[in-house]
Amino acid sequence: MSDIMSCMPFEQLLNWVRTEHDEKGTVFGVHSPYVADPGRAQTIFGRKLETPIGPAAGPNSQLAQNIVASYYAGSRFFELKTVQIMDGAELAACVNKPCILAEDECYNCEWSTELYVPQAQDEYIKAWFLLAFIAKEYGLGSTEGYQFNISVGYDLKGIKSEKIDTFINNMMNAEQTDAFKTCREVLLAHAGEFQNVTKEDIEAISPLICNSATISTLHGCPPQEIESIATYLLTEKKINTFIKCNPTLLGYEFARETMDKMGYDYVAFGRFHFDDDLQYADAVPMLQRLIRLSGEQNLEFGVKITNTFPVDVKANELPSEEMYMSGKSLYPLSLSVAAKLSRDFDGKLRIAYSGGADAFNIEKIVGTGIWPVTVATTILKPGGYQRLKQMAEGLDAMGMKPFEGIDVNALNRLAEDAVNDPHHVKPAKLPVSRKSKERVPLLDCYTAPCEDACPIHQEITTYVRLAGEGKYEEALKVILNKNALPFITGTICAHGCQSHCNRNFYETPVQIRDTKLECAQKAFDAVIGTVAPAGSCGKKAAVVGGGPSGMAAAYYLAKAGADVTIYEKRDKLGGVVSAIIPDFRIDDSVIDKDVSLLRKLGVKILTNTEAPSVAELKKEYDGVVLAVGAYKRGELKLEGGEALNALAFLEDFNAKQGKVDLGKNVVVIGGGNTAMDTARAAKRCDGVEHVYLVYRRTKRYMPADEHELLLAIEDGVEFRELLAPVKLEGGNLVCKVTQLGERDASGRAGVVETDETLSIPADTVIAAVGEKVPTDYYEANGLNVDDRGRVKVSSTLESSVEGVYVVGDGLFGPSLVVKGMGEAMTAAEAIAGVPVTGDLSTPADAEAIYQKKGILAEPGCGKEADRCLGCSTVCENCVDVCPNRANISVKVPGMEKAQVIHVDYMCNECGNCKVFCPYASAPYLDKFTLFANEKDMADSKNDGFAVLNREELECRVRFLGTEYTWKKGQETKVPEELQRLIEAVCADYSYML
Repeated sequence: MSDIMSCMPFEQLLNWVRTEHDEKGTVFGVHSPYVADPGRAQTIFGRKLETPIGPAAGPNSQLAQNIVASYYAGSRFFELKTVQIMDGAELAACVNKPCILAEDECYNCEWSTELYVPQAQDEYIKAWFLLAFIAKEYGLGSTEGYQFNISVGYDLKGIKSEKIDTFINNMMNAEQTDAFKTCREVLLAHAGEFQNVTKEDIEAISPLICNSATISTLHGCPPQEIESIATYLLTEKKINTFIKCNPTLLGYEFARETMDKMGYDYVAFGRFHFDDDLQYADAVPMLQRLIRLSGEQNLEFGVKITNTFPVDVKANELPSEEMYMSGKSLYPLSLSVAAKLSRDFDGKLRIAYSGGADAFNIEKIVGTGIWPVTVATTILKPGGYQRLKQMAEGLDAMGMKPFEGIDVNALNRLAEDAVNDPHHVKPAKLPVSRKSKERVPLLDCYTAPCEDACPIHQEITTYVRLAGEGKYEEALKVILNKNALPFITGTICAHGCQSHCNRNFYETPVQIRDTKLECAQKAFDAVIGTVAPAGSCGKKAAVVGGGPSGMAAAYYLAKAGADVTIYEKRDKLGGVVSAIIPDFRIDDSVIDKDVSLLRKLGVKILTNTEAPSVAELKKEYDGVVLAVGAYKRGELKLEGGEALNALAFLEDFNAKQGKVDLGKNVVVIGGGNTAMDTARAAKRCDGVEHVYLVYRRTKRYMPADEHELLLAIEDGVEFRELLAPVKLEGGNLVCKVTQLGERDASGRAGVVETDETLSIPADTVIAAVGEKVPTDYYEANGLNVDDRGRVKVSSTLESSVEGVYVVGDGLFGPSLVVKGMGEAMTAAEAIAGVPVTGDLSTPADAEAIYQKKGILAEPGCGKEADRCLGCSTVCENCVDVCPNRANISVKVPGMEKAQVIHVDYMCNECGNCKVFCPYASAPYLDKFTLFANEKDMADSKNDGFAVLNREELECRVRFLGTEYTWKKGQETKVPEELQRLIEAVCADYSYML
């Protein structure tokens, strides 16, 4: 496989667009077209512009198909990818791959077109013709309603070179180019086949493609060089000119302070770019001179804000030493540059914009008078090009106005607000990896990350959809299929499902936990009457421990028809959830709802009862589940004293309804969820004035869930970060000050202790340092343990004593409620000998899902079901995010779901699909690949095929690393499903060949 892209002939591109549109209803994978109203068009550079948005110079404006997909979705202003004197193979040798990381804020280490400049020119000309064709043929807008803007760099010598000079001249007037002539001839040859495009329309396509240019300069380019390039373009080329400005105009201190305040403190950058780049004091007079010059030339002049921001590679983000930051983190810096310049130019300086624009802020940006606006990061995320439609339609609804200057006050407010904008501030916790550990399969790769991440693999997309339809009873039945504790998990589940939701790549995850609780609350009374065992499995089982894991084990066993008894030493079921988790988070009335499910299933519940020994239980029961919890409480020894155990405090807090005497100043040591509960409970105790939470790292690296951490902040808990407790002395906790060290490959920072100390007033110190498994209990009952004191179990969680299973916190230590439920399910199924759950998942409507793609919408904007992307029915993240459209969804006759193939010749190995694939895979390497020919196939290790003879269906196929020459009808080791996929490509997608 090569990272060199192949450019398709215009005839193939035209055939591809027409066939895909007519047969599939899409264009280069974009499902929903934007239709412009030519009457709304504004004017810039003396030409009409239907919408002021489009792709920034970058991966989405490099190939003809990129530009067409972008137009179809809503773009009308295209900043073509930068050309420079270095190109083709020479440039490719300098760009490390993968080169894009757009998971949250975006980073890249590429800078200009990877094509040879003449190739780039031809791609842009082909795109120009294709846009004219689809605008008229498909009724998407005027053939004069879009504009191309060339981006040129990086110095005057290069721009004046014959290569770049020819490019500029041909883009200004392409009439004499071979590409222009070929495109016209091809369209004219097919003119009789079109519905709306006539011969006259084709002949009227203007060769005057560009009359504007954006100057892109490398960091460190001297101001006189920038001015000389602009002067040359204005006076010699007579072309409207914008200059890209860098965020470095703001100065190092401002940029560092802003990044730190917004949570991007881990983004590393030095002062040298700020010192070497254009200085603000030089920029203002230079821009004033160029404004005067452009007026003399009767041309338009302005600035493009901003260029990307160079930062250091610190955690192996990309295979380079430096990378360029863009997207959500660039937004406040870009707006600040715009606001600063607008103040000094009284709003009269024309500004084009790029830097974190998306559907949430596009109307605010354009509303200040800043346009055109180009985007890169947002359309590199799931939803891809389709995100442009929402932006374009939002601007239509707002109503565009002609440019009459920048509203300086509005822009200042926008820049000030950006620093606190929740869509741009980095979350308190760094995102978890959303990838599974599995490799992406060649076929049927659709998966819902929420369901994969859930330890009990609930049918989340199904019950969320049913809830959205108001079918709460059906939804609750789906939930109860696998979830034994809908009220407990609907209230306090750590919801790892939401951490893995694909909506995280849009804005905010689907509120899965809240939806579950809503279903439980609305449908419980109606559904509980239907809860009953599924026959009888003929087994009798004992469950020791009535916490969540024990309750779940009893539920699954009873549901499978077992005769079940729970032994619980406390006076009620619920375990840690009832006794330890504070009542202000969950009270017993909620837990009782889940207990009632057990009673309905016939479970015998023995509270205030110590269980007999394992040996005694085995005499009476076919299976025994030990769900005893990690009840051995940890201790934190400090010089001068001992800290109170957090669980002991929380149990006392619940028992006494918060009436615990702690003094005025309380210090909680720890950073997990228990520490957050402890600190929040301590805040509610009478007489407590301050609760300090001490942790040796910062909030970002605390193990607590972000939701729990934010609740503690809301309750007024005072975080004391970068402190390591040492001793209690004179009513104070003395701590060593720590520093964060270098981040490892996972992004977690190390800790370095210093000699500096700091004292915190402490009437009471509470340590949330974790609990231990009950090794003594296991050994007393004859269960073998490992060298860490943990019971040894099989894959079914059976211990060394036959018929005795161990689940929950007592297995490996404190964990999640739902993790214990998953273990309970495994053990219950082993005891019952029959499945304890079924499969109630149902597919969603695929077309409805496609219509949701690319639409940004926060919770509260409608039903959560309307935000759910139904990933188990349609994933296609890799299709969405590929700028070059190299991952393609293929419908195969007889197969329920569409299949994804990778098209080798359209790929430049940018790596963007790897970032968003829910599997631990890179689709451009791991999906079944279509090669243009045998030579390209030989250059790759991908499984895939090259068509040798389409008419006779003869192909060269590589499967599991072995190559075959395959012909339809011949016996082969190639699986039938892959053969059908190949046949579908040859028969129904021949435009790709």
